Amino acid sequence: MANKIIREELKARSVRHWELAHELSISEQTLVRWLRFEMSDDRQLDMLMKIEEIAKRKERSLETERKE
Repeated sequence: MANKIIREELKARSVRHWELAHELSISEQTLVRWLRFEMSDDRQLDMLMKIEEIAKRKERSLETERKE
């Protein structure tokens, strides 16, 4: 399966395709097409960093909601 690490991270971090696509300023369809074939290491690294940012933002949001 192409881009297995990206798919695993999305699932592990509960980040949806549309969230990553939005962060990358592309459509969800484009992201899905990119995932069909193995991407360059640079693009994968960029995506992994974006997934991490999204996951951290979601965690902070949940913590804020719990405090209120």
